[in-house]
Amino acid sequence: MGDFLKGTNLYLIGMMGAGKTTVGKCLAQELGYRFFDTDSVIEQVAQQSIPDLFAAGESEFRSLETQVLAELSAYTRLAIATGGGIVLSQQNWSYLRHGIIVWLDVPLAELHRRLQGDQQRPLLQPSEHSPNLSTRLQTLMDQRRSLYAQADVQVSYVPNESLTQLTARVIEQIQQRLKPADTPEYGN
Repeated sequence: MGDFLKGTNLYLIGMMGAGKTTVGKCLAQELGYRFFDTDSVIEQVAQQSIPDLFAAGESEFRSLETQVLAELSAYTRLAIATGGGIVLSQQNWSYLRHGIIVWLDVPLAELHRRLQGDQQRPLLQPSEHSPNLSTRLQTLMDQRRSLYAQADVQVSYVPNESLTQLTARVIEQIQQRLKPADTPEYGN
């Protein structure tokens, strides 16, 4: 099934709550790829939770994130769910562009619904500058939308779509992206 990709890695980007891990696992299974979630790998390497790492400083977390991405990008046949902020570092883009970048684009109202009551994501915790979830999500999306839009493939949210349907649609859109040329060009 994944032969059309010639072993090229898939990098899923998008906001937290977009479903990158869930979709990534399904894509990996469907394509015969291995799956990795950068946040999970970071937690294993650091032997700390993401909230604990953020408490020590976001810059340290971002540095680990880049290191993990660099190491994963050296392999092939991987579906990789990235953290929502991975697009903020120009260095990370040099690794992402070695594969096909898939943006799972989910509207803020749906992200809000999915993330309500989530206590595990440091950037969603209330602060004096941003007391409510809607404001925090909007701020993050405003910072990141133009970066997400640089993805090779944008897969927009469809209400009531099953995971199987979404996975098939992601694969179809990747295939369409690869069709125009005999050899894929990534990052354009």
